[in-house]
Amino acid sequence: MTELTYKKAGVDIEEGEKFVDLISPLVKKTFRPEVITDIGSFSALFRLDIKKYKEPVLVSGTDGVGTKLKVAFMANRHDTVGIDLVAMCVNDILTSGAEPLFFLDYFATGKLKKETAVKVIEGIVKGCEEAECSLIGGETAEMPGFYSEGEYDLSGFAVGVVEKSGIIDGSDIKEGDVLIGLASNGIHSNGFSLVRKIFFDLKKMDIKQYVPEIKTTLEDELLKPTRIYVKAVNALRGKINIKGMAHITGGGIPGNVPRILPKGMHAAVREGSWHEPPIFGLIKTMGNVPDEDMKKTFNMGIGYVIISSEDSADTAVSILRENGYEPYIIGKIRKGGGGVKYVQD
Repeated sequence: MTELTYKKAGVDIEEGEKFVDLISPLVKKTFRPEVITDIGSFSALFRLDIKKYKEPVLVSGTDGVGTKLKVAFMANRHDTVGIDLVAMCVNDILTSGAEPLFFLDYFATGKLKKETAVKVIEGIVKGCEEAECSLIGGETAEMPGFYSEGEYDLSGFAVGVVEKSGIIDGSDIKEGDVLIGLASNGIHSNGFSLVRKIFFDLKKMDIKQYVPEIKTTLEDELLKPTRIYVKAVNALRGKINIKGMAHITGGGIPGNVPRILPKGMHAAVREGSWHEPPIFGLIKTMGNVPDEDMKKTFNMGIGYVIISSEDSADTAVSILRENGYEPYIIGKIRKGGGGVKYVQD
């Protein structure tokens, strides 16, 4: 009888060990002083500096990249989705005012290919460096028969900390406060089921195709990584009173801004008050997508929203511009009703 080994069944433990050896130097680049374990331990240890906080509150979040991964597979390009993964998690916990501390990832595939996996981890490392947090651990799962050849899935988990008295939850938002929108980097990581349906099922376009309307290829446009807003918020800390923040993901502005508004308040968002990247017009035209559906599916050019008092808005905009962000005053908080109401500029 022929011997059957784990490797013959499709799982190569030695390949996994070589992969860990390859990524260890990359991961260590993200280590903050609070990290007190090395790569390869059963668990990761992070020492919380409680001298910095009177009442530290841990803030956590988890997310994935969604079907944007399908675009990465089509293009055979894997250097940006790791940044997306970090961004989706850290931008969420940032909305509570948290400082991101550390990040863990889960990479699952049918058959581990070191070259592809290393590219993904390189992206995660870039994302963690941008977010100023440590990549302290993760899991690489090789599951033959579960994923199609050449495909993988990603998920991430972020932990941050905030002083209890400094938690930002929207409770201080008042009528007349201003919505400051920070420019997105394009589609980010939401709405890709619709994007793929339009470009690749309906229009049969090639991922490498140059598209005049967006002045680049579909590959380069669709795989732009999600913007990370940690440094933007850090630049504002202690300089203005941030009353509320929203990460504009699935659901767009109408689905995310109301999550932080007090009862009886709505956001009056001025249409045309920010630059809308041409990719959104292309999606709308090619797919004949209704305007309402566009707004409820995509960020439409605004990746993050900060709410401040009106007298702080100009200061905030100046600080954000000095730190390399594109801020726009996109609306105000009004009494009555709830949700988001679009008004003409």
